[in-house]
Amino acid sequence: MPDEESLVRRAQQRDQQAFAQLYEEHFDKIYRYVALRIGDRAEAEDITQQVFLKALRSISSFRWKGIAFSAWLFRIAHNQMVDYLRKKTKQATVPIDEMHLSVSSDPQLLLEQRLNIEQLVSATKRLTEAQREVISLRFAGELPITQVARVMGKSEGAVKALQHSAIVALRKVLLTELG
Repeated sequence: MPDEESLVRRAQQRDQQAFAQLYEEHFDKIYRYVALRIGDRAEAEDITQQVFLKALRSISSFRWKGIAFSAWLFRIAHNQMVDYLRKKTKQATVPIDEMHLSVSSDPQLLLEQRLNIEQLVSATKRLTEAQREVISLRFAGELPITQVARVMGKSEGAVKALQHSAIVALRKVLLTELG
């Protein structure tokens, strides 16, 4: 399998197979990041598709300057969500029960996962916007601290501090709700 840099270079030369491979490698992480932030499966799918359409249109502008391709995609995703949230009125739309994170056929296990996801989404709503962003990028998007810092335009230290305060706040909220 070719390395990411050569895939990006091929995609920049309009190689459809190369872009398709980049899409396959990054779609799930981008989708999880968006879904955790948005809370609506259908909207998250639409936004994720928009991210990749925008990436396809502007891939020629991507440059390897110490920034991973995935960080560039997450920045596009961040901007798409900001646009979406600006347009969206405040509504509670969390059809989390439709999000399948496991292929288990055990109904008990699936129910427990859904309940845990609903509790997590509910708890993250009590965080600051920056804390939600860090949690989404680090854990749903699976990005390392350095890439989260680039996406958010913050220092690594600021990201670490936000992550720590977010985890502490989540722990308190979840313990209060469960206990």
